[in-house]
Amino acid sequence: MVEQARTWFRQNSTLIYFLIAQFIAMGAGAASILAYMVKLETRVSIMETRGAEYTVARMEEMKLKIHGLEQQIEANESSIKRIIDIMTRELGKPKP
Repeated sequence: MVEQARTWFRQNSTLIYFLIAQFIAMGAGAASILAYMVKLETRVSIMETRGAEYTVARMEEMKLKIHGLEQQIEANESSIKRIIDIMTRELGKPKP
């Protein structure tokens, strides 16, 4: 029986080497995919951490800009109302 196994291994050594090489290649591929996934997860984690700070800072800038625009709108509204009042007064005056 042992002699038959040795003979079979000798006759099929190329197949055995090929299968071993395939298992090594599959293991290397799996390790590569795992390393890529870990690297990707690390990047996502870093972006979430940094992105949150950046988003908060950007939102604060936007709030300040919106507040400035609201003040300009209020100033423009009062200016328009004043102009309308003056123009309607002018229209109400009798012409000489």
